[in-house]
Amino acid sequence: MNASTPFTKILIANRGEIALRIIRSARALGYRTVAVYSTADAQAAHVLAADQAVCVGEPLPAQSYLRIEAIIEAAQISGADAVHPGYGFLAENEDFATACRAAGLVFIGPSPESIRAMGDKAGGKRLMIDAGVPCIPGYQGDDQSEAHLFAEANRIGYPVMIKATAGGGGRGMRLVTSSAEFVDMLRSAQSEAKNAFGDATVILERAILEPRHIEIQIFADRHGNAVHLGERDCSVQRRHQKVIEEAPSPAVNAELRASMGATAVTAAKAISYEGAGTLEFLLDSAGNYYFMEMNTRLQVEHPVTEAITGLDLVEWQLRVAAGEALPLTQDDICFSGHAMEVRLCAEDVRAGFMPQSGTMRRWDIPHDLRVEHGLNSGTSIPPFYDSMIAKLITHGKTRDEARRRLIQGVEDTVALGVKTNQEFLTRCLSHPVFAKDGATTAFIAQHEKDLVPADEKATKRAVIVGAWLLHETHAHVRQNVSDRSLAHALPLGMHFALDDTPHVVNISQVQPRLFKVSLEGEEHEITAVSLCQTEARFVLDGVMESVAYDRDGSSLWILLAGRPYALEDHTRAVASRQDNGDSDGRVRASMNGRIVALMAAVGDKVQLGQPLLTLEAMKMEHVHTAPVEGVITEIMASVDDQVKAHSVVIEILPDETKGGSK
Repeated sequence: MNASTPFTKILIANRGEIALRIIRSARALGYRTVAVYSTADAQAAHVLAADQAVCVGEPLPAQSYLRIEAIIEAAQISGADAVHPGYGFLAENEDFATACRAAGLVFIGPSPESIRAMGDKAGGKRLMIDAGVPCIPGYQGDDQSEAHLFAEANRIGYPVMIKATAGGGGRGMRLVTSSAEFVDMLRSAQSEAKNAFGDATVILERAILEPRHIEIQIFADRHGNAVHLGERDCSVQRRHQKVIEEAPSPAVNAELRASMGATAVTAAKAISYEGAGTLEFLLDSAGNYYFMEMNTRLQVEHPVTEAITGLDLVEWQLRVAAGEALPLTQDDICFSGHAMEVRLCAEDVRAGFMPQSGTMRRWDIPHDLRVEHGLNSGTSIPPFYDSMIAKLITHGKTRDEARRRLIQGVEDTVALGVKTNQEFLTRCLSHPVFAKDGATTAFIAQHEKDLVPADEKATKRAVIVGAWLLHETHAHVRQNVSDRSLAHALPLGMHFALDDTPHVVNISQVQPRLFKVSLEGEEHEITAVSLCQTEARFVLDGVMESVAYDRDGSSLWILLAGRPYALEDHTRAVASRQDNGDSDGRVRASMNGRIVALMAAVGDKVQLGQPLLTLEAMKMEHVHTAPVEGVITEIMASVDDQVKAHSVVIEILPDETKGGSK
């Protein structure tokens, strides 16, 4: 291989915060950059930040960012001589790396041969076994018949894990606890894998319950050098997708780190690896570790490794791709302090973490922590991509210092207009089990009631503050609270919804700054301290604090005590809200998305809870079931149709004898 492969302009085959992260390091080294974008991202931050940008098509039906021919063409017409695949699917796509090579483009990543070797989980696992790397017992054979996989699962013993060989991000992965549920789980995993990756092949592994998920960051060059940069603990996960990452792991001591690091370096050298890569392991309670897979790319969570090493891993990628040797040897690499990262996602936690899309009306981030994002106030979040919209990273001398700083940073982030997992992240970070280093991969499932609680006290305060702000920011009210008459001394009855739950309150102004709010038979006093267009300060029940907000007509979004709320004013509505209950026999799309499966037809008699369709949005599949027992009278969409949130997709004539109503 040629030891030197110089380049001057880099096309980044990814979007959002990933592209912006790569642009930052590329510019620091003097490289020009080219962004690609779908029509949905024409005004996105990464498009405006690059020196040039090329449109690669509509977001659907084909994912434009995955269209290899379009991206190669974009590189050619822009004059780029290198391609960075980011850290999405194309970063582990052998065909993409091969196409770049064929087009004379430097691929900033491993060779197609290395990607092929480790991109298939079955083949990669066989290679690791041959290299002496400890692996989880399982099945990674070619016979993918349902009967054979069922027999292999019974041989391995339950619980067993089904994994898509071409998978990632938890897609195509299922935990099976008994033989009775194996076939259904297998079909579900294969369907999801086929839709996500175009490949339904799976492997089976014995499930190690409540392990730590530990990954080792490695780097290698074409001169035969390879090093590891320590471990990251990614145990806090939901549906096999990482929520919190930290480095170093509180469960790994110096001896175990050296052992796992050496194993990872051995694995990299076994396939003549080049560039950044991550080996993922499961660590059991006895200190035994098992290889799961190798990601032949830079990971989303790489900033925590950068924080404790002081290194720029994208810079290392660019230098290695140009033919340089690794900047440091293993003995030169030092670790300092502790780092943590959380993934802020556009999702409705209380609706089963349902992905959300819409307009981020207000976006303000703290300036004292690292935030990787591609957002601005007014940014549109489309329904076509991953729900992660930002990463927040902190570094401290100790784990607890990093944790406290991250809690503060998450609570101070103003993300209004689209529902996010902001409060959920704070509760995870604050939970005693996580604070005491005890979180395993079972953490969220075991403590879900603590992490998604019904906090009546916080909700009541939000109702009171929300009512006051709805009143004070209405168009008929002057904004200067220091010059307020008593024109509104009479109580005003207010009707509004807070996070879709209706509330009725009475509010009256008894002094220029003093208001009384009556709620559920209780009276509360709220005193205005200051009020501007984006923030208000007040005293409620003897406590002074601030609230950030954004208003648009009857809609109000607030951030109070680190938790966002959405309010909709119905006080002056002419008609009452339409009942959107499910008992009317209408199946509504739970979000913007694409229909990937229909399991019923017009004329079918269906039972309550029977699966009717599968909707794909933000790389997740969501099954919609029958809200009543009855007969399907109309289906308004077909497979591959894009549907809008809350739109009616299926009409069912309820069976009156079962309590349904038209």
